[in-house]
Amino acid sequence: MARVRAPSLDELEERLEIRFKDRARLERALTHSSLAKASGSQASSYERLEFLGDRVLGLSVAEKLFQLYPKADEGDLSLRLNSLVSAEACAEIADELGLPAFIRHGADLKRAAASRNRNIRADVVEALIAAIYLDHGLETARGFVLRVWGERLNQAASARRDPKTALQEWAHKRGGATPRYELVDRSGPDHEPVFRVRAMIPEVDPEEGRGRSKRIAEQEAAEAILRREGVWDEAS
Repeated sequence: MARVRAPSLDELEERLEIRFKDRARLERALTHSSLAKASGSQASSYERLEFLGDRVLGLSVAEKLFQLYPKADEGDLSLRLNSLVSAEACAEIADELGLPAFIRHGADLKRAAASRNRNIRADVVEALIAAIYLDHGLETARGFVLRVWGERLNQAASARRDPKTALQEWAHKRGGATPRYELVDRSGPDHEPVFRVRAMIPEVDPEEGRGRSKRIAEQEAAEAILRREGVWDEAS
């Protein structure tokens, strides 16, 4: 696949309202590992940047929540933070910024499942935050996060409760049983695993969830039961 042309990067920088001193770093933040595999090149992917960007994003959002909600306890702050930095939230940010058009990847990803595609978009957002941090420093990276997350930060007060906690409380009310979670399958490469987990409660049909970690898969399985049983509606 051809390199991203300079005019395209100019357009992206206009959307981001940031000019990069190191264009190669910006390109790396947009490059999936499948490109190197497909082309046989040594193109660097966004994976290392994603690792750093995840921490910069978490710090920026956690700091802002700490300021916005001085009376919230650790549990409440964690729920709001998790909601704001989730794969779903980051993928939405990627779409709003128009990032999918700039992501460089191998042809095999054109047929990627929706959940994997969502994770890639989320990863690119984190990698981009790291690129901004390395290029301009923490203040600029923090400013970018606060600007593009915008109203989401103020809406975090209504962040959804952790589905595993909600399922456990519901299960206890109906009979005292504690939900169990069973790892059904682990697939994908080591750097991008996919876990499939089954949530089980006595006398309740089980449900399965998938995610990049067992915890995320467990949460999805728990949420599936909550929605099926009518404990959570579509607005939850």
